[in-house]
Amino acid sequence: MCGIVGYIGKRDCADVLMDGLEKLEYRGYDSAGIAVFENNLIKTVKTRGKLACMKEKLETEGKPQGFCGIGHTRWATHGEPSDINSHPHSNGRVTIVHNGIIENYAELKTFLKEKGYAFISQTDSEVVACLLDYYYSERNPLRAITEVVKELRGSFALGILFKDFPDRVYAVRKASPLIVGVGDSEYFIASDIPAFLKYTKNYVLLEDDEIVCMEENGASFFDVHGLEIKKTVQTAEWDVEQAQKQGFPHFMLKEIHEQPKVVEKTLKSIVKNGVPDFSEIGFTDEFMRGINRIFVVACGTAMHAGIIARYAIENLARVPVTVETASEFRYMNPIVDKNDLVILVSQSGETADTKAGLELAKEMGAKTLAVVNVKYSAIARAADMCINTLAGPEIAVASTKAYTVQIAVLYLIAFRLAFARGKINEDELKKLTADIEKAPDAIAAILKKEDECKFIASKLVNVEKLFFIGRGFDYALSLEGSLKLKEITYIHSEAYAAGELKHGTISLIEDGNPVITLATQEDVLPKTISNMEEVKARGATIIAITRKETQFAENTVDMRFDIDNLLPDALTPLATVCALQLIAYYTSVLRGIDPDKPRNLAKSVTTE
Repeated sequence: MCGIVGYIGKRDCADVLMDGLEKLEYRGYDSAGIAVFENNLIKTVKTRGKLACMKEKLETEGKPQGFCGIGHTRWATHGEPSDINSHPHSNGRVTIVHNGIIENYAELKTFLKEKGYAFISQTDSEVVACLLDYYYSERNPLRAITEVVKELRGSFALGILFKDFPDRVYAVRKASPLIVGVGDSEYFIASDIPAFLKYTKNYVLLEDDEIVCMEENGASFFDVHGLEIKKTVQTAEWDVEQAQKQGFPHFMLKEIHEQPKVVEKTLKSIVKNGVPDFSEIGFTDEFMRGINRIFVVACGTAMHAGIIARYAIENLARVPVTVETASEFRYMNPIVDKNDLVILVSQSGETADTKAGLELAKEMGAKTLAVVNVKYSAIARAADMCINTLAGPEIAVASTKAYTVQIAVLYLIAFRLAFARGKINEDELKKLTADIEKAPDAIAAILKKEDECKFIASKLVNVEKLFFIGRGFDYALSLEGSLKLKEITYIHSEAYAAGELKHGTISLIEDGNPVITLATQEDVLPKTISNMEEVKARGATIIAITRKETQFAENTVDMRFDIDNLLPDALTPLATVCALQLIAYYTSVLRGIDPDKPRNLAKSVTTE
């Protein structure tokens, strides 16, 4: 959530900042602004609303002319979305942009008021600007920043301008992502690589409490004590094309269609000689044999991937698995010990609650394994072991390809665990691996039926509520299908284990209510069909997602989408999810909603 950019170089700074903010729109925001040194004075332009509103304001007020500045897209936390609460914030001598939440801002604000500071916004961020000014009494920017970092509690990434230094951009971070882009006599700060990818692929990672001072002739890095430190320049594997729509109307549709390729790429990165091999990261058979329990800790879509993992691991490896919402895990005083494995699943690798869950697990002595899509992320670096999924940049807020590669990786973990613990032999391991290697073809087969998904979506456009039901792997997947639909269509959607309907939920069924039923699991198919008939008898409209050969009683099903029989039952979620994604996407589009930027949502949730 929120996006920070900063630039110093020879280019038109305002254009670079606005371009960078556009690349960060996927993070979610409700206001935007930039601050640029113009003739040694800081000119700030900011407004509530989208970047289109900013562009209009820049045309009206005039675009700042300069080569050094900072920009921000804000997702409101403290104070409503408004021009005043928008970033950048300034008190005259110091101008900042801020991501994160300052937990002790109220007491700092009281202290600063006693020192004569006045506040015009409702934000915690303005407190940071004033505190920087307070410690800037010696006109030493580095000292001011180090003193402020010691005072702040919470998470923050800061881009900072000091009016006495029109040729510098300062930045610092703690528990909120910030990256330094390194170009040819030009430097950038950004919340994520796509913001500066068109200018450079070289970057430096800021660790917690590290400070950067960027000037046109170089960037210097310092620790929290103000001592200079050396940093390593890395090169991004992403390219500009990956972060563009490439002819698709929306990033979400592009990312749905990328799934065969990225799943294949991810599988190939792990499978060696026909079997999953995690030995390079220390996730060895010997280690696996010593695991007592597994916790999967994640949020949202990533947590739903964890539920798939639970079914797969418990069925195959017979290791008990607990799936916990990260925001609960960190406060529930969980019973975790040194013989447990905690798997952290996160697309961004920066999810605040998941990162806190990782830190808690390590404190309790457990080994930690990260499954993330950003190898330079905080979770990837902090975990004992890390598997980097290879989905590439995912720009749409609603996760699609990142989820699919997550469950592909988690299946491979289940296979190897089962083998390491003697529950399957090598031939069975190779058979399971060969089966999952058919997933790209199975996904491609779903994508060829896009028009069928669009037809189903056309029947959902005007509904107010709907339900997803399923059993086993189908239930685990229905949770994700329901989330995907509700987050980009704003239709009230709930997912239930099919057998739970009669325990209260069936009272909500009315004539015409759509019930999307996942019925791909042969072992529970008769039970699922029975549940379908129960809701049909109450007037529901049944949309069945099932295998081609499945037969239903006459008039039970109103619409059906057939899954080609390319994968065994346990692996069908890898293909079935693509149909659910397409149904959600087209329902959103037909309702006139931008599926890439659903209201109130952010791509990377870096605050509690």
